[in-house]
Amino acid sequence: MKRILYIMLCTVLATGCSEDFTDLAPISNRNEADFYNDPEDFEVAINASYAGLQSTGTYGRGYWTMFEMRSDNTDQGPDATGLARQYTEINSFTEDALNEQITSAWSDSYRVISNCNVILDRIPEIEMDATLKNRVTGEALFIRSLVYYHLAIGFGNIPLQLTPYVSGDELVQVDQNTVLEQLVTDLTTAEGNLPVSYSGSQVGKATKGAAATLLAKVLLTMGDNGAAETVLRRIISDYGYELLPNYSDLWGVANENNAESIFEVQYISGGIGQGSLYTNDFSPSTDLQTGSGFGRNRPTVSMLEAYEDGDLRFEPSMGATYVNLEGEVVEARHVRKYQSDLAIENDSDINFVVFRYADVLLMLAEALGETPESYDLINEVRNRAGLPDIDAATPGTFEEKLLHERRVELAFENHRWPDLKRFGATEKVIEAEDFITSTKEFFFIPQREMDINPNFNQN
Repeated sequence: MKRILYIMLCTVLATGCSEDFTDLAPISNRNEADFYNDPEDFEVAINASYAGLQSTGTYGRGYWTMFEMRSDNTDQGPDATGLARQYTEINSFTEDALNEQITSAWSDSYRVISNCNVILDRIPEIEMDATLKNRVTGEALFIRSLVYYHLAIGFGNIPLQLTPYVSGDELVQVDQNTVLEQLVTDLTTAEGNLPVSYSGSQVGKATKGAAATLLAKVLLTMGDNGAAETVLRRIISDYGYELLPNYSDLWGVANENNAESIFEVQYISGGIGQGSLYTNDFSPSTDLQTGSGFGRNRPTVSMLEAYEDGDLRFEPSMGATYVNLEGEVVEARHVRKYQSDLAIENDSDINFVVFRYADVLLMLAEALGETPESYDLINEVRNRAGLPDIDAATPGTFEEKLLHERRVELAFENHRWPDLKRFGATEKVIEAEDFITSTKEFFFIPQREMDINPNFNQN
């Protein structure tokens, strides 16, 4: 898959992109009379959509800013100047509609949606192998749904564009639930169209399990726990995932796309513009031989304290100290899940794990509510971490115990803010952080977008 993305990037870089704020033109702007005409064109186009998930405004920076830094898991760290100020504002709920990080998340997300819309619009009329046509359709539906999920959770009421945008069309803002209902439809189709797995260079593409996992998450967000349970049990019984015996074996380049992994955003280093920023962004400022570490997405004190004594997830997930280049031990909380050996600054080979099997087990516990089976599911995850069982007699409500387990198991994987919202815990948890001045549920729609579309309202 990483090789496929490299070939695709060489193809589309020469095509150029529109500079419209909400770019609803396809990523590939080659003359449509000469493109979208054969199976190879659609494979190039769908690979461009995967590449869009690497963008700065999506998984590159935007989504961890929206879903981790917005929560009580991470903050910007001590630096609050320059670019860091934008993160500090997001962390403290003081950003406005001009914040460049949120603007980037909006615009880069809609660019991915745009490319998927063109694929879905053009592919029905093309003569091609039915299995390939169904697969590409399923991939486009999954990628579009994944991006729309982030926009709906982050911004609330948003434009839901399902066809290629025509200049002069009016974008219509819809409520969050309308977006989620569309995702249920699209992901159900995607799951039916996609394969269970891939081999060779195709590994890393969207599968039935990826579509089903996102579908279950959407259903839980909508409060339809019964439907979510059905989907989650299907993932467990039919799609062949398993917990790796050792939590530490989930991380690092050598462990990518493993038996627990359901979907990852693929990155490749080598100076071709497809490496990730994670190692540089998350490392302490003097921790790298190559380039600088910026200490962004720093774990909070409450995140540090959330780990129980003996939790085997702590060391692979984060550190409280590090040894600098002079051999000195320095106190600095930092994320470890995305560390790698860099040859070039901001060019890590580390993938971002979007969904994995442990999340499925914990979501099934959530769908079931407090039952013996739910505690068995939670304890399966806890036991892998070297921790003892919990049950109904363990202090705290079932929701508190499950939310805690999700926090430490899935730390720094972009689940915390959606979890807090889904569990109705945002105000209680976020207000515990002393720097919080307000608890706005949604991000501001970017100001330029509001200027272009006067019919839009802020949530």
